[in-house]
Amino acid sequence: MPRDPRIYQIAFLGLLLGAGVWLRDFSLRPGQVALTFLAGVLTQVACARAFGLKRVGVLSAVITCFSLSILLRADTLWAHPVAASAAIASKFVVRVRGKHVFNPGNLGIVLALLLLPGTWTSPGQWGHDLAFAGWFVALGSVVACRARRADVSYAFLAFYLGAIALRVAWLGQSRAVFLHQLANGSLLLFAFFMISDPMTIPNHPRGRVVHAALVAGLAYLWQFALYRTNGVLWALVLLSPAVPLWDLLWPAEKFAWNHGDTKGVTHDTHATIHPRPEPPPAARGRRPVGDPLPGRSA
Repeated sequence: MPRDPRIYQIAFLGLLLGAGVWLRDFSLRPGQVALTFLAGVLTQVACARAFGLKRVGVLSAVITCFSLSILLRADTLWAHPVAASAAIASKFVVRVRGKHVFNPGNLGIVLALLLLPGTWTSPGQWGHDLAFAGWFVALGSVVACRARRADVSYAFLAFYLGAIALRVAWLGQSRAVFLHQLANGSLLLFAFFMISDPMTIPNHPRGRVVHAALVAGLAYLWQFALYRTNGVLWALVLLSPAVPLWDLLWPAEKFAWNHGDTKGVTHDTHATIHPRPEPPPAARGRRPVGDPLPGRSA
């Protein structure tokens, strides 16, 4: 079984994209998908060469391209590849202490909505079928747990859905209103495949919970106080610059993708290359062959 959790994430995102196109009739053309992946992978390789990085993989670029294909819609063929190139390039340019600041897929979607005409997102494209929601939770839980960052996904859902539940109770609405929100496929996709990106969230568990709470709070206000769409996407991109602060307040070991045996393996740009381990104490004090004993001349 693959030890790199990104393999599972790519498989699940591919399944979700295929199921959405086949069962939900996404307004997505094959040419848009092909150009998105071509632009994303080429940008990853080009940026790696420009920055003099020799051991760079494309798995993260593929994940970003899947995210853009699933969530972003456009009237033209060029909007998706432009968004993919900008998203991938941001990983190399916008960095703080060895970590890229923004989730590439999240940033690419927001930039497309801001700067590219004829682009939009369709949060309701997955429908509100509870069966689909259950599949999102099941698949997302596996991916998040493989990356050891499931806490941020569950914390975000607890804060965000908890706020919605309180609103439903305060307004005296029926339980069906809450279930309608709970079964939102785009929300669950965001929770398990975007905010849980281990390279752009705080390193410490306490920081991840704080970050999830703030994103959930801002998303709630954006959606239900300002009555604007795409609240979770805007909340994440606006609060991502705060992650270096959480890492400073609560220091912890930086996440590194588990590649297994590193011999002959291509590492991604944001993977941490751990130093060679020191020899055990017994070997550290061992006298090389031919050296004189202490206190005795050669």
